Amino acid sequence: MAYEPLSQEEVLQQGFLALDTPEGFRAELIEGDVVVTPPPDGDHEDYINLVLKQVVRRSVTDMDFSGNKGLIVPRSAHHPTHRLIPDGTWAPTKHRLFRGADSWMPAEGVEMVAAVTSTRPAGDREAKRRCYAQGGIPLYLLVDRGDGSVTLFSDPSSSDYRDVRTLPFGKPLPLPEPFAFELDTSEFV
Repeated sequence: MAYEPLSQEEVLQQGFLALDTPEGFRAELIEGDVVVTPPPDGDHEDYINLVLKQVVRRSVTDMDFSGNKGLIVPRSAHHPTHRLIPDGTWAPTKHRLFRGADSWMPAEGVEMVAAVTSTRPAGDREAKRRCYAQGGIPLYLLVDRGDGSVTLFSDPSSSDYRDVRTLPFGKPLPLPEPFAFELDTSEFV
């Protein structure tokens, strides 16, 4: 019986999916690189909690939330399919996007993902941003602890977001529809 040889992309995908990371750690496949991240610290979780509570209380559209949801993002010309785990993922409640989803699900229907920078902020600022844009995720919210700023990336293209709005902690950041409220970042300081 003849076997088809695996492509480098297939070998990378299979190797990635076979990883056995320590409890609490997460592995992502970002632009062809496997990135393993330790569990987040308390400040990291506090920032996500501050955003989550505002979305639940103030968004004009009811949103479902998933922390650390595995998303499959279509590949670019130079990299295999990306597998990312945002710190926060929001989708309209009416779609029940997370119900019955596998641990890795397509990004279609996701309205916003969020990240809080940690020890390697360049990945959140650059590579993940490009991957989320390639996946057509309308909004990417980046809480940058190193810069003391919050950035909203919107209007995704096949390679990056076309609209970027960065404000220092303490300034309100407008979130467009389907959220339609100003994110209060005064508690981020």
